[in-house]
Amino acid sequence: MRQPRADEYAQFAAARAGHLYRSACLLTAGDTHLAEDLVQEALGRIYVRWGRISRVDNPAGYAQTVLTRVFLAHQRRRSSTERATDTIPDRAAPDGGHGDLPLRLTLLQALARLPAKDRTVVVLRYWEDRSVEETADVMNASSAAVRTRSTRALGRLRELLGEELGEYATP
Repeated sequence: MRQPRADEYAQFAAARAGHLYRSACLLTAGDTHLAEDLVQEALGRIYVRWGRISRVDNPAGYAQTVLTRVFLAHQRRRSSTERATDTIPDRAAPDGGHGDLPLRLTLLQALARLPAKDRTVVVLRYWEDRSVEETADVMNASSAAVRTRSTRALGRLRELLGEELGEYATP
């Protein structure tokens, strides 16, 4: 890559990396290591095609699309649900109450319990504030499928958060 284009890419990557990382953290339901890997993979794919991408109307939107597709591709891999750990749990994880966890952790736990595509719809529609059509385009799905997934995912989040959501909504 020529130096001016490489400099443009470096500036773009530095400016967008934080936002991409925050979106990736939500997509991965708080798995920061996987989020870093997804952002790096997305930025690598963008770098390879930077000559063309730099000329599109919205390179930041394109980067979000690449990140989302990298995440969905990762979720399709059989090994994506494996998690390395250095300890063996003494007991089963609690299957309920979130105790006094802050809202962010409670929401991340609830997001983690959604299927990957439902989580992706929630992040794109409500975190990224994208329209149904934009979300459908990013996910290679129909608008009807996005609306259905949105309804299902929000219903499941309400079910998971239950009455705990009310205590966080109180000023």
